[in-house]
Amino acid sequence: MSDSAIHALAGAAGGIVAMTATYPLIFLSTRAAVETKRLQKTSYEAVLDIIKREGFFGLYSGLNSSLLGIAITNGVYYYFYEGSRNFILKARNGSKGLSTLESMLAGLIAGSATTIISNPIWVVQTTQAVYSMSESSKASSPDAPRAERPGIVQTIQHILRKDGITALWRGLGPALVLVINPIIQYTVFEQLKNFLVAGRTAKLRASGAKNAVAVLSDLDYFLLGALSKLVATSSTYPYIVVKSRLQAGQANAQRYKSAFDGVATIVKEEGIEGLYKGVGSKLTQSVLTAAILFAGQKRIYEVIKKALTRVAAQ
Repeated sequence: MSDSAIHALAGAAGGIVAMTATYPLIFLSTRAAVETKRLQKTSYEAVLDIIKREGFFGLYSGLNSSLLGIAITNGVYYYFYEGSRNFILKARNGSKGLSTLESMLAGLIAGSATTIISNPIWVVQTTQAVYSMSESSKASSPDAPRAERPGIVQTIQHILRKDGITALWRGLGPALVLVINPIIQYTVFEQLKNFLVAGRTAKLRASGAKNAVAVLSDLDYFLLGALSKLVATSSTYPYIVVKSRLQAGQANAQRYKSAFDGVATIVKEEGIEGLYKGVGSKLTQSVLTAAILFAGQKRIYEVIKKALTRVAAQ
């Protein structure tokens, strides 16, 4: 198995662990992003309302499609990112890490491929996440029986029946704009990692270990992953709101002529705060997910690599 494939498998597994641990925060931020000003609630009120109408597991609506989505998204991203990274390093015969521009190029290639392939899955997840919210707004009484959550197949059938197959790629425009999110994330991560390794290596060699190279710990990867995602999500959140509204199939969002027009329309109709609905839970979730993912992916990669080496030796 190629090194890129191992990275892809480890990324998929790490993503599943991270997504499962933080999914309620994703669910809340998605709902907040697509709600109109009239329906906006605090996170606390939203949690209480969801639990009252759907039970505790209502906070996990859309988890199945999200786990499928994160496995495919991370698997494809790591495969293309590591493949591009190795190609760039071999092309310039360098053993050092990627430069800032090289990191951005690898991220652009990986992010574009991942977005196009995985967009239908995120349309399904977003539709599931907001389904009961739309049912709640139709209900004549707050005590009305809760709507049964549709499964993945039922959701796909609903989307195809209502809007056709092209609906599976709605929100692709802002999603492609958001390719800059992982580019920022992985570029910040790569450069911070290079800086940290270089600094620690210099200290080791200054102390007498001539050929020593510093090795980062799981905690280092956890913190670097958290910091890089914080920078990326803070920079791109308005486009996440536009993408969520389009993927949810909201009628008012279909008026957006482009991702930029969506941002401008939201500011005009809802004010600047409209661009940051759900940002608190999204930032918390994104930072925790990235931290768990970077630490977990590294550890899972090492376990898979050792297992394959052992099998090959036998």
